Amino acid sequence: MRRFKILHRTYYNFPDLVVLGPHTLRLRPREGHELRIESSSLKITPAAELHWQRDVEDNSVVIATFHEPSNQLAIESEVIIQQYNEDPLDFLLADYAVDYPFAYTSNDRIQLAPYLSDAGNGQLRLWLKQLWSPDEALQTYTLLQRISSHIHQSLNYQLREEPGVQTVTQTLALGSGSCRDFANLFLQAARSLGLAARFVSGYLYTQPSPDNFGAAHAWAEVYLPGAGWKGFDPTLGAIVGSEHIPVAVARLPELVPPVEGSYVGPADSKLDVGVWVTAL
Repeated sequence: MRRFKILHRTYYNFPDLVVLGPHTLRLRPREGHELRIESSSLKITPAAELHWQRDVEDNSVVIATFHEPSNQLAIESEVIIQQYNEDPLDFLLADYAVDYPFAYTSNDRIQLAPYLSDAGNGQLRLWLKQLWSPDEALQTYTLLQRISSHIHQSLNYQLREEPGVQTVTQTLALGSGSCRDFANLFLQAARSLGLAARFVSGYLYTQPSPDNFGAAHAWAEVYLPGAGWKGFDPTLGAIVGSEHIPVAVARLPELVPPVEGSYVGPADSKLDVGVWVTAL
């Protein structure tokens, strides 16, 4: 078992007083048999009324409602977790899913329908032909890891501060993208192969350096019968392990921003975000 502290600070500074609308915050990690929350605190200025809930994906979400105008919105989340996913390759697939291609059971297909929709991107399918052909016998995990590794090795990672996610076409044309762009490419590639996939936002622990103390991060999960949802990180070209801390999952990347809300006031604002992930 490993323990981590995640400190996530978000500051919006406005040139004048603004009226803050309700804000949706997705900052609390997803708990389960692989991850447990030891302690958590959430500090918000100005004072806010908090309403906690679970969304349709079972993500932990808090709605913050404000009653006073302010020229700053400050959000500080501090969480200590226990991470048990230290051997991510310790799983067994159902016999029928070991080799690709395979078909989900009829019951699973009903549940997985939102994660199976294929946009039919021709450029993506041409790209996939470099990695697999129907006459090649291949294990399902090996194929997924091959796609993840290829994204990591063939595309250039770029930190993008602007909001939004690149389309598959944009990422392939540019030959570069951020972690969320790579996660979206992997997700769409898996769906194009008939595999159920979803987007994951969370945090990543990395060895501390003068320029890196951890970061918000994104990857993808694929539903593998017998194993469940297994994470693949194409930014690193690796399967998801104990250094990945999931916060929210969704069928589309744009559905799970960490902070989402509105305000009424001057259009100009300054955003500062800091994330620190520390091994304890």
